[in-house]
Amino acid sequence: MVRIPPTALHAAHDKLAKMAVESSITLGTSSAKFVPNPIHAAWILDGNPVARAELLSSSADGTASTYFWDCTAGRFNWFYSFDETFHILEGEVTLKYPSGVSRRVGTGDTVFFPAGSSAEWTVDNYVRKLAFCRTPVPRVLTVARHMVRRLKRAVRGGAAEGGGLL
Repeated sequence: MVRIPPTALHAAHDKLAKMAVESSITLGTSSAKFVPNPIHAAWILDGNPVARAELLSSSADGTASTYFWDCTAGRFNWFYSFDETFHILEGEVTLKYPSGVSRRVGTGDTVFFPAGSSAEWTVDNYVRKLAFCRTPVPRVLTVARHMVRRLKRAVRGGAAEGGGLL
């Protein structure tokens, strides 16, 4: 029986992992492929806002995705079932928080909404954003992941090589 040193196994694993990651890297195109993304009728407060979205990327585990999203004039509520960070690429929107505080955001502004939050959106003309969406991982799983990472570092002798999530 031939024994392969653990460092060689780690190197082979890391090489295969890098190959898998490299093969899944995708490049976007300049032509948008927006599809209708209707706002729930019960959420619309005024006007006839028309929303569209284009999925740009999604993580292998399904917990993260990136979209272009745009919307025409209207006023509506939006309820966030996941964390969303967005960056306004074009246009403006007034966001009214449940507290009653309103804030106008426009091109170049970045906003974060945690899962479970909501806001009233007022789009006067048009808005287009780049949205980064992430489903929060339950605390018990993040603690377990942290413990696995520490265990792997200990097994590797504290080496930080290989990084990654685990």
